[in-house]
Amino acid sequence: MLSFLPSPITFTIATLLMAINALFWVPILLVFSSLKLILPFKAVRLRIDPILLGIAENWIWGNSAWMALTQRTHWDVQGLDGLDPHSWYMVNSNHQSWVDILVLQHLLNRRIPLLKFFLKQQLIWVPVMGLAWWALEFPFMRRHTEEYLKKHPEMRGKDQETTRKACEKYALIPTSVMNFLEGTRFTPAKHAKQQSPYRHLLKPKAGGMAMALNAMGDKFQAILDVTIVYPDGPISFTDFLRGKLRRVIVRVRSLPIPQHLMSGDYAQDPAFREAFSQWVQQLWREKDAQIEALLTQANKATGTGPAQANQ
Repeated sequence: MLSFLPSPITFTIATLLMAINALFWVPILLVFSSLKLILPFKAVRLRIDPILLGIAENWIWGNSAWMALTQRTHWDVQGLDGLDPHSWYMVNSNHQSWVDILVLQHLLNRRIPLLKFFLKQQLIWVPVMGLAWWALEFPFMRRHTEEYLKKHPEMRGKDQETTRKACEKYALIPTSVMNFLEGTRFTPAKHAKQQSPYRHLLKPKAGGMAMALNAMGDKFQAILDVTIVYPDGPISFTDFLRGKLRRVIVRVRSLPIPQHLMSGDYAQDPAFREAFSQWVQQLWREKDAQIEALLTQANKATGTGPAQANQ
């Protein structure tokens, strides 16, 4: 609606609306989450958690509203039929930009339970948002390097314990556990450094998903495998606020969870780790091929080259 405005004006409007929306909902979140701290009983949690999730869904709806107001985006989306907001889901997606999060929230809001992301510990210090993520019980992971763990062996297993505790809470109320299996945003530099065998993806890290499935696999109705493609190339969050997102393609497929992968010790059992890794790598090969096909189709329609491919 306002996409005809100059980019600086669009940026200002989008940023203000995003901030106002967050500053309205976050204090309400903190009030109810504080009640859980004061009254740490299961009965209280079962009453407060749906309220917190409803607040978050309204917050996301507000984000979708300012996105519609400031963006002129063509959405090509398939696979949203048949989803259940009252079930548990494991969600995984490729990751290229902070914009991915808003895309996922916009499309999946109220179609499935609220997405819960595994976040880096440092993000808890992000103004306003860190408090919101804490209030919504997003798990904060330290993700120590192997070199650090060798020097501090007492820290080994801390992230697994964080995952286990988070999943115990998530088992009480329908939740969608979100994993970016690449662990970081795709860039050509990271792709080259990894020597990734995939054209459009970084190597997947299966440990987080394995731990979540081990903790609550019988709760999950399905895995939602999401593929996000930006035919004109991924854009920065700043450019997104400037109204520069013109096209986005999203494909969602619902996959059954293999029974033999629901239980097993990914950290200590080499055979289970190998089986799980092989399964994830097959998912990644299929996703890589799908991205290539979607880019080819989109670029044929516009007569442009492969903007997203790693050249």
